Amino acid sequence: MLLEHQTLNLYGKMLFEKAVVKPPHKRAYPMPDEACFLYVLKGSLNPASTTDAAIVQEKEAVLMKCGSYFFRMFPSHSTHTYEAVAVHFYPDVLQKVYRNEVPAFLRSTRPEVTNSTMVKLRADELLEKYFEQILCYFSCPELTSEELLVIKLKELFLLLAKTGNAPAVRDVLNRLFEPQAFNFKEVIEAHIFSNLTLEALAEITNKSVSSFKREFKKLYNDSPGRYFKQRKLEKAAGLLQATSLNIGEIAYESGFQDLANFNVAFKEKYDCTPSAYRNRFKNKFAG
Repeated sequence: MLLEHQTLNLYGKMLFEKAVVKPPHKRAYPMPDEACFLYVLKGSLNPASTTDAAIVQEKEAVLMKCGSYFFRMFPSHSTHTYEAVAVHFYPDVLQKVYRNEVPAFLRSTRPEVTNSTMVKLRADELLEKYFEQILCYFSCPELTSEELLVIKLKELFLLLAKTGNAPAVRDVLNRLFEPQAFNFKEVIEAHIFSNLTLEALAEITNKSVSSFKREFKKLYNDSPGRYFKQRKLEKAAGLLQATSLNIGEIAYESGFQDLANFNVAFKEKYDCTPSAYRNRFKNKFAG
C-alpha cells in the first residue's frame, strides 16, 4: 500500500521521486524509454530484470538501465515501511540538460565490461549527503527551480562516476538507453536460481501468467515449478560433491529459501539426505 508519494519535475517529466510503502508490496516496473537510480532509505528492495536480480538494503542503491523490471519491497524492522528515493533519467531531458555537450555516458563506444541491466552499489558519504539534500527539497519544494534541479542531476552523474564500483557503474551509464533483446529461454536460464515468482517472470517477459506457462511448456516440455526444482537440486548435488560449503549455504546457493524444504526435496530425488549424499562421494573418492 502506498502511504506517501512526492515528485520533483524537470522539463515536465518526473526527475526525483520519493515513495513510502507499507509492505508486503510488489509491482511491475516497465521502463522502455527511461533509466533510473534508486536509493533505499528504509527496508529493502528485490529488483529483477530480464537477466539480473539483486537485494538492495538500506543505504544501498541500484542503477537500472531501460528495460522491464519487477520489484518486491520489504519493510524496515524499525519503521515497518519501505522508503526510497528514485532519480529518473530520460534521453530528451538529458540532452536538454547537457545541451551541445553530450556527456560521455551517452556517446561512449568503449568495449562492454558487463552485459548487466543493473548494478548495485553501497552509498558512500557523498551519496548519502546528496540524498539528504534531495529529501530537504521534498520538504520544501518551493525552494527548487529548474536551474537547481539541473545542477543536482549533473552532480549525481559526477558522483556515480567516482564510486567504488565505478567501472560497472560507468558501463551501465554508457548504455542507459540501449534496449537489450533477450529471448524467452535466455530470461529463464538467467533466473533459475533467483527465486522469482511465476508472476514476476511473466511480467519481465511481457506475458500473462497463462501465456508464460504455455510458452514454457512448449520449450521445456515441463511445468516451470518442476523444471526449476530439478535444476536447483542438480546444482545442489554438484555443490555437495565439489565444495565444502555447509548444507544451509548449499541450499541458499541452489535457490532454496527454506532448509527443511530443501532436505525433503533432495531426499525425494536422491533417496538420501544431503549429508549422506556428500558422505557417499567422500567415501567413493577415499576408496
